[in-house]
Amino acid sequence: MGRGDVEREWLITDGLGGYASGTVGGANTRRHHGLLVAALEPPTDRMVFVAKIEERLLVDGSYKDLSFNHYPSVDYPKGTQYLWDFKPKPLPKWEFCGPQWQLEKQIGMVQGSNTVVVRYANMGTSPYTLELHPLYTYVDYQSNFHQQPWFDFYTEFSADHLKTYAHYGASPVFTKWSSGDYTENRAWYRNIQLPKEKDRGLDSDCDYYRIGYLAKELNPNESILLAFSTDESLLRENLGRLWSQVEHELEPKAETDPSFFDDLIRSGDQFLVVRQSTQSESIIAGYHWFTDWGRDTMISMRGLTIATGRQSVSDSILRTFFKSIDQGMLPDRFPDSGGNVEYNTIDATLWLFVASYDYYKKFKDLLFVKDHLEIFRDILDWHIKGTRYNIHVTPEGFLYGGQEGEQLTWMDARVDGQVVTPRIGCPVEVNALWYNALKIYEFFCRELQAEFERTYLDILHAFELHFHDHFVNEEGTLYDVIVPKGDKDNSFRPNQLFWLSLPFTLLDKDRQLLIFEKTQERLYTPYGLRSLAPNDPKFIGSYQGNQWSRDHAYHQGTVWPFLLYDYYHAFLTLYGDTTANRLKVISALSELRTHFYGDGGLHCISEVFDGMHPVEGKGCIHQAWSVGAIIKLYHDHGLHGK
Repeated sequence: MGRGDVEREWLITDGLGGYASGTVGGANTRRHHGLLVAALEPPTDRMVFVAKIEERLLVDGSYKDLSFNHYPSVDYPKGTQYLWDFKPKPLPKWEFCGPQWQLEKQIGMVQGSNTVVVRYANMGTSPYTLELHPLYTYVDYQSNFHQQPWFDFYTEFSADHLKTYAHYGASPVFTKWSSGDYTENRAWYRNIQLPKEKDRGLDSDCDYYRIGYLAKELNPNESILLAFSTDESLLRENLGRLWSQVEHELEPKAETDPSFFDDLIRSGDQFLVVRQSTQSESIIAGYHWFTDWGRDTMISMRGLTIATGRQSVSDSILRTFFKSIDQGMLPDRFPDSGGNVEYNTIDATLWLFVASYDYYKKFKDLLFVKDHLEIFRDILDWHIKGTRYNIHVTPEGFLYGGQEGEQLTWMDARVDGQVVTPRIGCPVEVNALWYNALKIYEFFCRELQAEFERTYLDILHAFELHFHDHFVNEEGTLYDVIVPKGDKDNSFRPNQLFWLSLPFTLLDKDRQLLIFEKTQERLYTPYGLRSLAPNDPKFIGSYQGNQWSRDHAYHQGTVWPFLLYDYYHAFLTLYGDTTANRLKVISALSELRTHFYGDGGLHCISEVFDGMHPVEGKGCIHQAWSVGAIIKLYHDHGLHGK
């Protein structure tokens, strides 16, 4: 396999926010990689307990090292020379082989438990000895692990398991094996290099710790299981039964060749998690480093759970966020490792209306609407009278928000206290959402035969009266941000596209066609839409370098795949949802499909791409709203039947 192949990343998750992830070649290339990354306060407070396993075979008196690590001046060992094949599903599976031997390795996670199980099987015709050297860490998943005097990895040894504390007072990790002999042999593995961190301008070296190793002579068709968990109940488990459970949970239900759409659904399931604090379900915004964010959840669930017909999951997610509304605002994010819930968003709450509308249209659950009608009304009232961050309704009926030093829209990058795209005033997509929130509330009132108060009707009338005079520019497209009787930002961004894709619009078809054509001309790429037109002086075509460089490029041209739903939905709505046009969309998605199967994260859609020459995925390797957008597109327009 080539270097690019072995550096592709795999990922499996446990439904709690924990995961196992690494590269096909076996080398960890970022701080977030690990064999057991456990969410101690699901889905947050993630810790890396086990970095990886170093494997070696003793064949006819000669050792064959199968592992792979990057060191400052050398890659060692180079086990990729024995790597014959890798398959990412239904479970990550490696095949290693030599002239007289063959080894199969598979990894699975137990759903609802911070537990990972690794299976090794001799698939050849001759016996050999397999040595497994687990490497441990104890570090927050956003940090690198380094040798320190207090890390003694105190371990209680038993015949088939270990109980290990990285230091006094640390949460323990449990190691269990199905057979073999364990030998204590302690050592630090120093100065392992993490190239992805170096690319991001961050600390790029780390250390791992070995307590000992497990040795087992494997006969042909014989296997061994090795498991790691933060749950002591692992010690009471039969590992064979546990492995069968893992296989049953993740294997496809039918013996068919799954389509891209089927693989998207499986991939999307990895974002669904249980939130311990609310005993309900939520959505991780992206792997490896995001938690559950309000805006991302509302947008991504439209595809991940509502379009796919999962009513109980969708209901649980929505109720999770309804319970956290404060001063008429939905949380922007729940923090990792304690702290206060953050409410610095102007649009997440409005996306709640859209997600709830989708939910009702899909499931016809009038009781859900009835249960939350007062909350919807309270949200509108808070926005009308004014809430955090100077969010309020103007005399024209528009929603205004923002203050110095705060990032409130989805274009929310901030570096060293400086907001890169402040967008203070009345952003165009926020006002599309505000208009839709009012119209959706009006729709819900009609469905329940409840009164739609005069206050909201007056705001709608004012909005409709003043919108075109304030938001339509000389070209006939829309300003990105306006301040009534003040400045207007004419940056051409994808934000105005939401006036074409949300349920309710004020634009006639001619203006929609103009906006779509200009968006296609200036922003469209096969991987998503640029966040700023390339002819803008502020356009940055490459998303790379340290955090300062990356954050300054984040919404200044960088391509976002999640906007493809809005783009293609607008195309099919405006030009006809015909078989011919659906086939055009499927064809146009071919490059994104190639990315999904072969670039960066396997069976993943990245967060962003470069703005000028988008090919390689950047940012987070697996983003919920990127995947959810394509699932929703397939569902809404019947593309999965093509």
